[in-house]
Amino acid sequence: MRTELVPGVTVLGNLAIDVIDGAPRSPGGCASFAGVALEATGGTGRIAAMGAEVDHALFDPLLDRFGDMVAILPSDRTSSFRLDYDDTDHRHMSVEAIGPVWGAAEIEAADPHTTWVHLAPLLRTDFPAGTLEVLAARGHRVAYDGQGLVRADRLGPLVEDRHFSTDLLTHLDVLKLAEDEALVVADGPFDASTARRLGVPEIVVTYGSEGCVIYLEGDIVRVPAAWRVLGVQTTGAGDMFTACYVANRAAGAEPRHAAERASELVARELQKRVQVGTSQGV
Repeated sequence: MRTELVPGVTVLGNLAIDVIDGAPRSPGGCASFAGVALEATGGTGRIAAMGAEVDHALFDPLLDRFGDMVAILPSDRTSSFRLDYDDTDHRHMSVEAIGPVWGAAEIEAADPHTTWVHLAPLLRTDFPAGTLEVLAARGHRVAYDGQGLVRADRLGPLVEDRHFSTDLLTHLDVLKLAEDEALVVADGPFDASTARRLGVPEIVVTYGSEGCVIYLEGDIVRVPAAWRVLGVQTTGAGDMFTACYVANRAAGAEPRHAAERASELVARELQKRVQVGTSQGV
């Protein structure tokens, strides 16, 4: 067990191969988007991600840009998804390959040394409850992307359901849920009573261009989006938001300020996509 941790956040998660609207394979998973957030925050940040060695070359641009901030660990397989957009706000996802499971040995290999760890599961099986217990025992504060609660580990069209173990919630300090995930978890509208039932002290529910709501042990904090960015593909926006939010919390920011900074980062990054698309005539 580590006795001394340094202020900052380590992002742990599986690499993913994304095929978006039939385009060539592209890097996916939180590791592919979190670097921008950690870089913008300026604190101690690190990313450790797993994927099959045969696929590592696809993620070389991450290493080229972020250098030692990113560590890619070997595994026997790589997560893979197909994403097809109806428009910028609606997409259909399919699970093409199920990624590796993080256990005690994988945590030891990643060796996070920061006060905070953000877990970015792609499917429910990525981080079992026992792994969260290991991280808590090491002294980390644990943030968790709620798609890991609702996304079933099966191939084919993505299935979201409520069949998660409540043990996954026991060692969480922060839970982030996108709007659709919150509806699944609550089996209807997500409200303060749902937050109390889950028992996680800090729950962030995001609503895209409508901002987010933070539930803080009885208090409700509503934070508007920085500004709307329309006509853009939003893959990775949630990963950037959450990584930035947790990085700011690790740096000492209060939840409202962390959410405001995360919202500003996402709006800036999406605006860049609009500008790139315009310059390419898309």
